[in-house]
Amino acid sequence: MLIQLSQAAIRMDKQFWAVCITHMFIEVYFLTQVALIPIFIQEFQLSILEVSLVASIPSLTQLLMNIPLGPLADKFNTKHFLFAGILIEGSSALFLSQTQNFWMLVFGVSVMRISSPIYHISGLSFLSRSNNFQKMSRTMGYHNSFGSLGSAIGVISLAFFLSTLGWRWIYLFWAIPVLSWGFIILNFSQFKTEKLRTPTKGSNPSRLRLVFFAGFVAFLIVVGLREMGSNGILTFMTTYLETTRGLHEVTATLIFGLGPLMGIVGSLSGGYLGERVGVKKALSLIILGCAISLVILMSSSQLFLLTLIYLIFAMLSYSAYVPMNTMIAEIMPSTERGTGFSAYFFTEGLIISITPIILAWVIDLTEVWYIFPFSIIFLISSLAILQFIRYPRITLRGH
Repeated sequence: MLIQLSQAAIRMDKQFWAVCITHMFIEVYFLTQVALIPIFIQEFQLSILEVSLVASIPSLTQLLMNIPLGPLADKFNTKHFLFAGILIEGSSALFLSQTQNFWMLVFGVSVMRISSPIYHISGLSFLSRSNNFQKMSRTMGYHNSFGSLGSAIGVISLAFFLSTLGWRWIYLFWAIPVLSWGFIILNFSQFKTEKLRTPTKGSNPSRLRLVFFAGFVAFLIVVGLREMGSNGILTFMTTYLETTRGLHEVTATLIFGLGPLMGIVGSLSGGYLGERVGVKKALSLIILGCAISLVILMSSSQLFLLTLIYLIFAMLSYSAYVPMNTMIAEIMPSTERGTGFSAYFFTEGLIISITPIILAWVIDLTEVWYIFPFSIIFLISSLAILQFIRYPRITLRGH
């Protein structure tokens, strides 16, 4: 028995780290398009509204892909989903390295963004079913930290290529290890989890579904409002640093790239905070911290203070995903977590797709610094609604 338990633990560790490393590669290009917005404006002679399409159209594509993937993730092998996500990302990166015009850029980024829901819905569903429920918050923290690491090394390496070979080389450089990891995953034989059990007729599912539905819809509203506030800053931060603060593009990209590095710290601390005070209270404290940091950031005059407060905001913003992911595992039964994560990412994708267009319109009518009061309003709104969420804690097995 002890030998069997030991073998199961080793297999579980391999599964966990394989999913985490895949997350790192999936996120390596996540922030490069955002960091490159000022470059795209110059190279392709775009207005602020036109360049917002680089963020909004790919996000809309990602949004539509979230719909069918949830039920599929509950039924099919995780390994094949991970491989598909990696293959799409690596192939589209090779295409983007040859971009010659604006619409090639939009098409390549849109295809690349398909990899995100393919990975996230299947990977997170797998982790939520395969790990000890009491340690779920810590598990999500480690998982999210690898995503932050991927985003950080992507943007920091972009800063190097901007000062040497040009921005297209970032896509070619990372495509090789991304595709190589995909084939490693394809030959990975460790992805096994317990068979999901369907509710019995006597379990009174109608009442449970009613409670879960009410709590989950409220949770999705919180996710949408928080994402609107956070994504607004992340989308136009490099634009703000260059146009309003007058920083060089390389300096602005480096500052922006340090954000995901702080996300590593934030993800780990968010996981432990969720274990100590509960995920709802942890998320409340994180959102409040984000709003306060933006108030300070908006009034910061010195570059050092601006950079420091932005890094604090980035750390808190990235840490918010840990309690949000954990809350899905708490709200949804294990048999429906794929669908739960699908609805979560659909909401997130919807907000990400419309936020750049709305903010570009606001900036066009006002100035770039208006992104700060815009984001603060939505963060405070999400915090207020979060306090009214009530949901039952599920048992260890999620039934």
